[in-house]
Amino acid sequence: MCNPIERMAIQQYIHIGKIVATFGTNGQVIVQHVLGKKTALKGIKAIFIEQNKNSYLPYFVETAKPKNTEETFVQLEGVGSKEAAHRFLNKNVWLPEADAIALMDVNAPIALLGYTIVEKQKTLGTIEEVITQPHQVLVRISIEGKEVLIPLHEDTLQKIDRKRKEVWVNLPEGLLAIYL
Repeated sequence: MCNPIERMAIQQYIHIGKIVATFGTNGQVIVQHVLGKKTALKGIKAIFIEQNKNSYLPYFVETAKPKNTEETFVQLEGVGSKEAAHRFLNKNVWLPEADAIALMDVNAPIALLGYTIVEKQKTLGTIEEVITQPHQVLVRISIEGKEVLIPLHEDTLQKIDRKRKEVWVNLPEGLLAIYL
């Protein structure tokens, strides 16, 4: 018989955003997210808030209402005042991988997690993290054990093949040499 501990999979989490403000006097927070569409966090029982690096504590969601495509009002269980909500300001918000994938828009940059970066017919690596910035998206991959940041914008992005889960890029000369 298999040991129950051996059957348990390690839970993977995806960083979906952060708490950027409190709202009202009842302890609501505003979660700024990168899911790419309005969301009421339907089906999500808890969000995970990063208290310390790589330490995610679950907070149960009482209610969630979309504000726009990038923000959602969230009422957390046990957080009943603006003062109580204030401790969550600027904290990162994570979801279990399956929950995040179920909520994200297929065209959102975060949906590229797990895709392969390809340049000139050569596979460079798998996207491990998506960093959204105002004028571009950066993706983190590992090459030869080293962290490499690849910019995705109109000058570098050639195509996205969603069936093959590939992102084709044309990188500036010398970019990879900086990291390697």
